[in-house]
Amino acid sequence: MSNATPPHENATEPSILWYRHPECAVAPYAYVFYYGVKVFNLALGTPCNLLVMSQIATTKGGASTSDVFILSLAVVDVLFCLMTPIDLLNNLLINDYRIWYYMKFMYGAKDLAPLFLVCISLDRYMAVVYPVLFAGIRDNKIRSCICLFVWSLVLAHGIAKSILGRMVTMSIFSGVILFAFAVMVFCNISVVWVLRRSVMGNEEMHPVKKRAFKMVLINLAIIVVNYLPPVALMPFAPYYTFVEFNCQITTSVYSIMDLSCSIEPLLHVTKMECMDKGCCGICCSKNRPADPKESSNQKS
Repeated sequence: MSNATPPHENATEPSILWYRHPECAVAPYAYVFYYGVKVFNLALGTPCNLLVMSQIATTKGGASTSDVFILSLAVVDVLFCLMTPIDLLNNLLINDYRIWYYMKFMYGAKDLAPLFLVCISLDRYMAVVYPVLFAGIRDNKIRSCICLFVWSLVLAHGIAKSILGRMVTMSIFSGVILFAFAVMVFCNISVVWVLRRSVMGNEEMHPVKKRAFKMVLINLAIIVVNYLPPVALMPFAPYYTFVEFNCQITTSVYSIMDLSCSIEPLLHVTKMECMDKGCCGICCSKNRPADPKESSNQKS
């Protein structure tokens, strides 16, 4: 992301912790928020993403078709979270240009990580809106091929950003964010609409559908909070001053996007716990043999 690129590619003087452009000395508070988010992601996002990876790896039965995309997203996020100590040390003490290349590579990979969210949203969209067609394409080989293709784009963009710099790849990042935001909002709104329409005329929604409905609404809210700010502010970039855009707006906006490293895995962990406690109980109650006393009471 833009705030990860050093202001002077050939800089030899150590960077100042709270800002990298000298002009940002008058408005350093966005960088305080930026590093606060990075420490938050390191403390919360790292264990949450590792827990997500562990849950997916140890799940034997009833695995979700989106697990391959969730696992890939967790790998990118955990590597991004673990970059925080390297980022701080390089800013404070080392200022090694080779580490800058590595950091730009990681930010470039994170820039295209929303493509995995797009895959997850499309998978859920197909499962709810077109269940018959989805039943015919449940083969995980298809999703594995799609995942490999997305990984190739992520790594290629990371290498391009590391070598060519931020300005060359900014248009790619802007296009991906606009595309991802539009697709994810469409898919999630469609899923909410179908789930809501399926219970019209009924007094109460099925507990399983109710949980799915709530989870989709939460996903939609996270998408809007994390990805709407850059989409809304990008068209107005020429109208801001250098200090406003580079020291305040972009730093704050990309920090909000970085919060997805903690919010998304935390949501997934919460969902898995709810499924273990709730859905398992529902399924067990459905599969449990009927009590003879209950049967006799029903007949009477």
